[in-house]
Amino acid sequence: MAEEKSGGPWLPPRWVIRTAWAVHRAMYRVSGGRFALQRAKPTKWGTMSVTVTGRRSGRERVVILAYLEDGPNLYTMAMNGWGEGEPDWWLNLQANPDAHVVLPGGAHREVRARAARPDEHDRLWALWRETSANLDEFAGRRTTPTTVIVLEPRPA
Repeated sequence: MAEEKSGGPWLPPRWVIRTAWAVHRAMYRVSGGRFALQRAKPTKWGTMSVTVTGRRSGRERVVILAYLEDGPNLYTMAMNGWGEGEPDWWLNLQANPDAHVVLPGGAHREVRARAARPDEHDRLWALWRETSANLDEFAGRRTTPTTVIVLEPRPA
């Protein structure tokens, strides 16, 4: 069961978070991409499908991630369900930063991933904080910093 820090917001056990994301991916797969994706709004993050290449297997892996837009870029956080460590999809992107994104409505983008530079990290974190009131408290549960990932459009 997830440990609770006194005074922090409630966080479901890790198995609940993992199960919810597995159901989300299954809904996306079964519906052929028609369900499970939501457009980001100024006050609410959206969900997108990201296809990455496995760093060891070389196989394509599809993940559903929360995102926000920043001009032509998309950005997300390597939060691993607020568990410890980096999520596998981020480790895969570090090994091969090229990915394919599907946004709500079926828009496709070829992107290149990178960690946010120090000069943009705080700005993007603040924008995300506007959509998630407990962001700092959840991030504070981790012993490692939560990386902000920028997905930049790849040249055609």
